[in-house]
Amino acid sequence: MDRSRVALLVLLAILLVAPLALDRYLLSVMILILYFAFVGQAWNIMMGFCGQLSLGHALYVGLGAYTAAALFQHFGVVPWIGMVVAVAVCVAAASFIGWLAFRFGIGGTYFALLTIAFAEFTRIGFDHFDWVGASGGFFLKVAQQGSTDLLNLRGGPLMFYYLALALTAAAFLLSAWLLRGRLGFYFRAIRDNEEAARASGIDTFRYKMVAVQISAGLTALAGVFFAFYYNNLFPEQIFNMGRSIEIILAPIIGGVGTLFGPVLGAAVLTLLSEGINEGLAMVGHEIPGAKQILYGIALGLAIMFMPHGIWPAIANRLGFRRGGEGGDD
Repeated sequence: MDRSRVALLVLLAILLVAPLALDRYLLSVMILILYFAFVGQAWNIMMGFCGQLSLGHALYVGLGAYTAAALFQHFGVVPWIGMVVAVAVCVAAASFIGWLAFRFGIGGTYFALLTIAFAEFTRIGFDHFDWVGASGGFFLKVAQQGSTDLLNLRGGPLMFYYLALALTAAAFLLSAWLLRGRLGFYFRAIRDNEEAARASGIDTFRYKMVAVQISAGLTALAGVFFAFYYNNLFPEQIFNMGRSIEIILAPIIGGVGTLFGPVLGAAVLTLLSEGINEGLAMVGHEIPGAKQILYGIALGLAIMFMPHGIWPAIANRLGFRRGGEGGDD
């Protein structure tokens, strides 16, 4: 067994027993890390593997969250069924955006702008959508309980921690499976040189659509998790451009196109954010935009000194074998 797999198993073992040594606050921090690792993996499939830049991925978080929450609130549909509907809604939305872009040759920067536009249109629409609270917010009527109700996703942080861990592990395994199969080969061919891939007989339209659909479907699950963990949704919060930037920062800093990159990036950024908040609380001063400024500094330093991300640099130092995805596992 190579060292990267051993490291993965050790990390999983640590995460499984971590709640035994964590208080409620640290457990909430770990949940945030796992959430951003999961949604970073979802975005990484679309951009890191297939080269399709989305800057409006908050669209799928919001659609997934509102779909499952509305079904639960208005019709009593359990979240597990709501997840299926949420995934279908987000895959349909991604299919429309992908068809619109790829059928008419919209790519690169213009595709990224298109994703931003759809996220903004949706935010404005939900701001006036009274059925889900409009700009006043949408609140789930059932509060988190002391006991665990997994069927309705009602429970304390421990339940959500293990749910987030399961989602992140599943996304990691799916990403690894994609990269080592035919789909991963096609994705990387399109990412590296789309014209050459098309000339080789690869149906680039079809496989770009598949990447977009998989990414959107996974991100929908993150939205459902978000809704039932926080129990409130605001269009300005969940569809905001800043939410999309948060999604993409983890894989960019950790290593785009790698498997461990989104996980490491999520850990670094979340711990940095919490450290900033704790530091400001200790000095008793609030500095507007402090977190965003330090995020920007972290991103700039990562690009300057580790242009391929933190994980590839660490993996090379530790001698982990190179993965087939064009980066380190």
